[in-house]
Amino acid sequence: MDLRIFTEPQQGATYDTLLAVAKATEDLGFDAFFRSDHYLSMGSGDGLPGPTDAWLTLAGLARETKRIRLGTLMTAGTFRLPGVLAIQVAQVDQMSGGRVELGLGAGWFEQEHKAYGIPFPKEKFARLEEQLAIVTGLWETKPGDTFDFHGTYYDLTDSPALPKPAQSRIPVLIGGHGASRTPKLAAQYADEFNIPFASIEDSERQFGRVRAAAEAAGRKADDLIYSNALVVCVGKDDQEVARRAAVIGREVDELKANGLAGSPSEVVDKIGRYGGTGSRRLYLQVLDLDDLDHLELISSQVQSQLS
Repeated sequence: MDLRIFTEPQQGATYDTLLAVAKATEDLGFDAFFRSDHYLSMGSGDGLPGPTDAWLTLAGLARETKRIRLGTLMTAGTFRLPGVLAIQVAQVDQMSGGRVELGLGAGWFEQEHKAYGIPFPKEKFARLEEQLAIVTGLWETKPGDTFDFHGTYYDLTDSPALPKPAQSRIPVLIGGHGASRTPKLAAQYADEFNIPFASIEDSERQFGRVRAAAEAAGRKADDLIYSNALVVCVGKDDQEVARRAAVIGREVDELKANGLAGSPSEVVDKIGRYGGTGSRRLYLQVLDLDDLDHLELISSQVQSQLS
């Protein structure tokens, strides 16, 4: 089971804070550093010092880390034109030496669009389908050839389809809880399917839908990696778990029910149960970005027990 660190910087974080977390992620042996793509805080808190841009952040981290994978859960399709996004991600992949992964979703948080003047179209999922076709099509176009796409929402003519990523294929992540369209889209475009904040039972059900959709599309179900994203709150004893839960404004019992919370042994046991669903990768949503001791504990007492 791969463990990846997943951050929510819109809740309040500077680039320097994210850099410290990314370097700890690398030093402590985690597989990857991922971040959300939002411009407005959610829930309580003022969001100070304000948002940071996902791909600007990852560009900086690409030059200041050496090993870890870097990516988004999920880049909002409403924030960027697909041609521009393909250029941005390919460039960051080059800057990282081929360590980038793209999670791409439709976008959903209307309030942040209103706050920053970003259009929030009704047909977001249909646009996402075209965006995936364009981004992957641009990357797959052979050097010297051109790429054309004439869709309902986007029109590209004689694109040189440059630059190319450092990797032969940048892994594409698609995720969500949708029962029909989402699995079909994952079967067509995804290297990895991620389900966020889902129970073991719901994860197993959704993974089954994606596996069936992959086979219906002519792919082997195991061609895809299946993963979960879950909030994490680990402590060496009950008092430390309670303290960490209080800092992020959550209740211990709720975290144990809906996330990965408790002692290292409790968390290892629950990870094993997620593994039983076919999940091979966990994105640990770390909400207190100043608590690097939390990452050290997870590394030494949880990750060390996983094969």
